[in-house]
Amino acid sequence: MATNLQFIKSVSGSGVSALDLTNCFSADYDVYYLSITKLDQNSSSNEVKINFLDSGGSQITSTSYDQATLVMKSNTSFSESRSTSATFGFIAYGVRDSEDGIGLGMYIFNPYDSSSYTFFTVQNSYIVLSGSNLEGYKKIGVLKSAEQLTGIKFACGGGGTYDNITVNIYGVK
Repeated sequence: MATNLQFIKSVSGSGVSALDLTNCFSADYDVYYLSITKLDQNSSSNEVKINFLDSGGSQITSTSYDQATLVMKSNTSFSESRSTSATFGFIAYGVRDSEDGIGLGMYIFNPYDSSSYTFFTVQNSYIVLSGSNLEGYKKIGVLKSAEQLTGIKFACGGGGTYDNITVNIYGVK
């Protein structure tokens, strides 16, 4: 899909429980590509959760997130999960060891259009620390709230912290 990516911004954090990517959506693009190029977590939970930010910069935490996930594990059969009316978007599992790494790519559709829902797709892969198994995730989701968005808040699941996180966002032409 991404034929011509226009870099918008990058944000990083160390030792933080959340990271805000603000003022990244505009009328210039209908589609955005987001990548997490570094993610180390210091937490019993390794989930990456998101909340979109409204035009005033506040988190949208209403029960407006629907999503479906295909879980692809190298050591067992694939599985699916779904959730509706969640208060956050769950986009990925990460790692608790900086040597293992992560790969995450996310497309975001129509976030700045106040008359449309915002949709997203995610592909994520990482190495499971115990057993050195590979896991991959394909996800689709929607924020069922037609409003103009300006950014995203990333939160570390389980109340933990990110040792390191780097997020890049691009407009797709």
